[in-house]
Amino acid sequence: MYHTIRVAAYEPDPLHGPWREEMKVLRLGEELHTELTRLHAEAGKGSVRPDRLPVRRLNSLLQAMAPGVIATGRNAGTDGRLPWLYAREAVPPEVLAPVIGTWAAGMYREDDDAEGADLEERLRSEDPATAMPLPHWENETVDLAETAASAGGTAEPATRLYSLLPEWVAFRLAARTFRTGGATLHFRVESSANGARLVSWPPQRYERGGQTWYYSACLNITVHTVPFAPRFRVHVSAQVRRWATRLDVRPHQLGGTTVLLDAPLPWPGGPDRGHRLMVNTLGYDRRSKELAWRHHSPAPLMPELDIVRNYPQPAELFAHPERWINGLGDVAAGIVYHPSIGPHKVGPGLMPRERSDLDAWVEEGLGPMLTRIPDLKRVTRSNTPSLLPRSGAGNGPGVRDARLALQRRAALARALDGRPLEVDVFWQSPETRAALLAELPKLIGLPAGERMGPADDDTWRWRGEGVEIRVRARPAGPLADALPVSRERRRPRAVRLAEAIEGRCRLVADGLARRPDGAGVVIAEIAGKERFAAVPDSDPKHALRIAWARQGRLSQFVNLPDDTDSGLEHRARWTWLDTFRQLGAISPPAHRVGAGIPGDLQYAALWLVRHTRKGPTRRPVRRLVAVRVRPGEGPGAIEGWDAERTEWVPYPKLLLLLSQAAEPAAEPTVDPDGRAIPESAAAQAADAVERQIRALLFQLRDRPTLLLADAANLRQCWSGLRNGQLVRDMLGFGTGLAQRHTLYGEDLRVLLVRDANAREEVAEWYAHDDKDKVGFAEGVWGTADTESRVFASTASTPHTVAKLPKGLMKLVPTAQGRTAPGKTAWNPGQLELTVLGCLSEKALADSGRAGDLPDRPAEWATLAHQLRYHDDYPPLARPLPLHLARLAGEYVLPVARMEEGSAPSAT
Repeated sequence: MYHTIRVAAYEPDPLHGPWREEMKVLRLGEELHTELTRLHAEAGKGSVRPDRLPVRRLNSLLQAMAPGVIATGRNAGTDGRLPWLYAREAVPPEVLAPVIGTWAAGMYREDDDAEGADLEERLRSEDPATAMPLPHWENETVDLAETAASAGGTAEPATRLYSLLPEWVAFRLAARTFRTGGATLHFRVESSANGARLVSWPPQRYERGGQTWYYSACLNITVHTVPFAPRFRVHVSAQVRRWATRLDVRPHQLGGTTVLLDAPLPWPGGPDRGHRLMVNTLGYDRRSKELAWRHHSPAPLMPELDIVRNYPQPAELFAHPERWINGLGDVAAGIVYHPSIGPHKVGPGLMPRERSDLDAWVEEGLGPMLTRIPDLKRVTRSNTPSLLPRSGAGNGPGVRDARLALQRRAALARALDGRPLEVDVFWQSPETRAALLAELPKLIGLPAGERMGPADDDTWRWRGEGVEIRVRARPAGPLADALPVSRERRRPRAVRLAEAIEGRCRLVADGLARRPDGAGVVIAEIAGKERFAAVPDSDPKHALRIAWARQGRLSQFVNLPDDTDSGLEHRARWTWLDTFRQLGAISPPAHRVGAGIPGDLQYAALWLVRHTRKGPTRRPVRRLVAVRVRPGEGPGAIEGWDAERTEWVPYPKLLLLLSQAAEPAAEPTVDPDGRAIPESAAAQAADAVERQIRALLFQLRDRPTLLLADAANLRQCWSGLRNGQLVRDMLGFGTGLAQRHTLYGEDLRVLLVRDANAREEVAEWYAHDDKDKVGFAEGVWGTADTESRVFASTASTPHTVAKLPKGLMKLVPTAQGRTAPGKTAWNPGQLELTVLGCLSEKALADSGRAGDLPDRPAEWATLAHQLRYHDDYPPLARPLPLHLARLAGEYVLPVARMEEGSAPSAT
């Protein structure tokens, strides 16, 4: 058993002293910014923000083609006085002028770029009467450890460090080589929206199936804060970057994929020559009906800067990706692989030993300015709740399955509370129908079902021990067909989709029997979303969920099997387990934390559903979902908050209400005279969410409560959850001062969770010991500080994951592991647990309860960790109450009002 985990996170070393770097800084300046803004306004007639320069493409171009540039500043496109470029040395005018001129010309159509060409001439002109002077580079000493401490003691880096420091770290590491297994890897820098990446280049090769598959090592570098930590962190996570060598999609199915371009500088090199890859996006342009460079890609401008070399055209790159990844001349391009474009024989993930080696290489390269954070140690041996044992005395073959079936049947009986469960199965393949009917009695321990009615009526019934289930199976027919969405672009996309949804709802209503007397569930077999990718918005899944919810039925979907599908029984099993979950037939196992946890504790979880105009129904919405779990109670053990009726309702009813709820109207704030105060819609939505949370806390005061919230999910609408706003045992809302959390409930505890998410907010980890063994371990981890409030929760790998040899190497396969690149390396993520509010000695004293026994924060973190475990599931990504709240959000599907568009056409 491992007793220590190591985290791939670094912080400024306090023993190093001040960390200041001399840099060159360039601002656009008033004159050039004004001229560029004028050109942008003329080129982009009708632009929503003509005053905001689209500098993303220019920044990408400069980062890749201007030697010495480290990073670009934020908001330089809106204010010419802000820092725009940070560089190790000044970019010469003969480089800067053509790049700016080429970019300016690119704002115009191809046949109308005279203004951009004229600007380049003026930038390079020496005639005072016509010249447009380039801004001057300034010398600036940048403190790369600049930090301000929040009221709660959280170290917050200066804003510019979030983009500047990852680039600085990336270039420092890229100047070194990584040696492993007798091979040497060289890295290039790739700029990203959240930081920087290092990509090994050229890619590694893996021969399999008569084809060559390409992959690279990839390091993501980001800057983050940790609640109450005295120094900010630099996270460095490792992964495999796979490259596409064949695209099994048609051009019109390519929504947008990243392409990294490797090209030499077309002018004399600088200190960073050859260290960067240029980021572009390749996708299908529905206006021009052809493949094109999208999202401000700099690739189209390269031929203007370098007329000697041959650069890839979108259609040519799509047709011959392997040719370009190997390079034509001295230009190469790699399409970043995504599962939507076909299979790849290189498996994702790296093995623990490789991640450990990369981490050691990073640590050596970042010293002495940055030092690794201390290793984390176990804070408890109670890693799991009271689960059924998988082996041991008295647990022979079939015993555990029988006990699990008994548990599920009892939970289902409690959830149904005497009502029958009526299930409609709409199938497309007989194999799926048979698997569903066979798996149900196994899961709940009942004998084979009895057929009801005549032989041609495919209806079955199971009864026993308080449970009655009736299943009617019939072909899906046109219900599972693609949605016929109108292509009339004069009307809003959301309205055209709403029209198709209403049509499918009518089809469902016409063919469905009367509303069930008991609980009603529909299980439908439909094709995977990739089958509908050719026609946007044609996937019928969400329309069917809305339609059946209107009929008072929950819905669960199972995908069509493919030709090689050997896991049909497994998928049928999970379909029924998810159905039971929607019915509320699930509860957390008894914890094994200790006497410090109140016996009548209830759990409450908050999840904010955030849909943009790219959401499932093309309708933006923000809706708070609240779930309450009371272990050991009757049918209402799992409930959800009905905001309109201000009451707790059973979980299945919550799901149906969420699908039918109208969009909440934002309420404007008013001044003392009753006049509306102008406020953005986002601010009004955030205020409404915070008011709802305060009202919910009042509803939870009747007993000890553990409130669970995902900080990354909620902080956009609850600003008090941002790390810089957190204060121990305090809750803050809006712009007001934070208050004691016990004012919202004298037995309230508040725990925040956070995972890595897309921004790598939580660092990677691996377990190690004194004998240089490296691997994974489950448990709760923390520092030696007994007053610490921040812990790490790591879960075991699911028992269904294939076990791999510990010494397997994917980056440089050994003779004993030639097929290692094809393996999938499972890397359990770390879940950060922050005990924001508990009954500490200070909290008790402030509440007038100084004589009570204080909480131990580690116990509450252990409780949250144990809530990730359940007999029916692999370890969950979040505690069970949060898991339930997040999945309830699948029913938040707002539909546009038909009057928002013009009258539908005859088509």
